[in-house]
Amino acid sequence: MNIDRSKVTGVIEETIRKYENKLDLREIGYVLQIGDGIARIFGLEKCVYGELVRFSQDTFGMVLNLEADSVGCIILGDASKIKEGDEVSRTGTVMSVPVGDELLGRVVNPLGEPLDGKGPIKAKSTRPIEIIAPGVMERQTVKEPLQTGIKSIDAMIPIGRGQRELIIGDRQIGKTAIAIDAIINQKNQERRPICIYVAVGQKQSTVANIVKTLEQFGALEYTIVVSATASDPAPLQYIAPYAGCAIGEEFMWKGKDVLIIYDDLTRHAQAYRQLSLLLRRPPGREAYPGDVFYLHSRLLERACKLSDKNGGGSLTALPIIETQAGDISAYIPTNVISITDGQIYLEGGLFFSGVRPAVNVGLSVSRVGGTAQTKAMRQVAGRLRLDLAQYNDLAAFAQFASELDAHSRAQLARGERLIEILNQDQYEPMPVEDQVVVIFAAVNGFVDDISTDQLKNWEKAYLKFLKEKYASILKEIKANGKIEDSIKANLENAIKEFKAKK
Repeated sequence: MNIDRSKVTGVIEETIRKYENKLDLREIGYVLQIGDGIARIFGLEKCVYGELVRFSQDTFGMVLNLEADSVGCIILGDASKIKEGDEVSRTGTVMSVPVGDELLGRVVNPLGEPLDGKGPIKAKSTRPIEIIAPGVMERQTVKEPLQTGIKSIDAMIPIGRGQRELIIGDRQIGKTAIAIDAIINQKNQERRPICIYVAVGQKQSTVANIVKTLEQFGALEYTIVVSATASDPAPLQYIAPYAGCAIGEEFMWKGKDVLIIYDDLTRHAQAYRQLSLLLRRPPGREAYPGDVFYLHSRLLERACKLSDKNGGGSLTALPIIETQAGDISAYIPTNVISITDGQIYLEGGLFFSGVRPAVNVGLSVSRVGGTAQTKAMRQVAGRLRLDLAQYNDLAAFAQFASELDAHSRAQLARGERLIEILNQDQYEPMPVEDQVVVIFAAVNGFVDDISTDQLKNWEKAYLKFLKEKYASILKEIKANGKIEDSIKANLENAIKEFKAKK
């Protein structure tokens, strides 16, 4: 039997109007339509954007549309029990999430409810998931490094505490691996940041494996995992990054450093598009709503380094974006590139040729630059990007050249060894002092006579030799953060001694 929905809606509205004199419709409303996780509600004239509303089945919704005669809201929970005509009441509060130390080491959903089977979370306070980002006067310059433990990133695309650095590339080429390595690397840092991993639209098995990996490397104790998997409704996927950000801001305003990973914002935009189309918002370029830029900008603008007056805490954001066949000129990638302070671009061609991580040096950039590097790293890695750029140009030219002069052959050999020395296995982040001595040897030509297939073994033996016989060099680099002339001379002698020994 076909039912005319407009007639049903008309009957419901007429029934509601009969009670207008008896009830204050500014505080209580009724469901006009329900479906696909979206409810249209008649009444609630005083309702505000982002407010929580309570349905008669103790299910909550979050208001996203304010129209002339109704409000549209997303259902945060089981929508199957809600039906047309059900009563809805205002709560007077905006959407909030539990925050605090009680969440450390836990896996939660975007509502702050535990998913790890470790019992309830007794958080003492909550925080709205959406607030205005700190103003310019409340911030300070990003100048302290956040070490990822990945040689190619710490040397050429440094990340500072309070920065927003995009990780972008095709699927399955190591974007999440960089983020997880960065979390694991924080374990032994002097000022260890709180880490938050927000999974949006991932498979449950993927999230479970990430949690297992963090636990295995002892990183879960200072990490919070916020999970809205692919099987969760779009409203939960939509609020997940904001919930994770609110949890991080609580620590930031207490003067602590926070590292947050949004994995990934492509799926977040897709969840928002689903909600927007159901709420009848007009689509625009590539069928995304016109405000999808605002969706991500108001999230990422909350990452910053607070001024000393405000406690000096920081929130460093590493959003992840998935591209299609390397197309970084698509709508969502260009949006997020314009919001962030640089991007780490992973290239499929490099990945499949064995480069790990598959960072394209030419398209990757950090707009904070050397400000977020230790002086020691700046001293040794200053020439690295230029050397690699020259190698890439020469390698492209050499494909068509039958003969090369000795200088060009030497440049090609140096570039091959630089790429190999920057290769790094997953889950093996490296302390910054180890990175400095390895890159020092590579850029100064001490590995030019070693074949590329022997470089990995050479690097391990070289670091072992330094730690056993010249540990003072590593300690001085770590303590001073720079390479004095005396340390440089000692390091050169140590390398020569090691090579003579070999």
